[in-house]
Amino acid sequence: MAAGFLTGKYRSEVDLGKSARGGNALKYLNEKGLGVLAALDEVADKHKVQQSTVALAWLLVQPHIGAPIASATSKSQLETLFAAPELKLDNEDLALLDTTSK
Repeated sequence: MAAGFLTGKYRSEVDLGKSARGGNALKYLNEKGLGVLAALDEVADKHKVQQSTVALAWLLVQPHIGAPIASATSKSQLETLFAAPELKLDNEDLALLDTTSK
């Protein structure tokens, strides 16, 4: 999911250095990307779920995405991904995420 960027763990260049794969997310670390993270934060807070759960749930309802690619390196990360199909994003959530990502 955008090289881990949509999980919210990369919010600054300092954060990129915390992971061996952090450099792959550098291209998303800009005004638009940070806006998407803010929108994901808002929706995650509303539904009381992790940002990665919202990101995957959002990607799952996109008609132009056949199969989002997500990976987990821990059991807790896997659990947040498994929660995504159960999360029902409403029209307000989708509008916020869609508008922010354009």
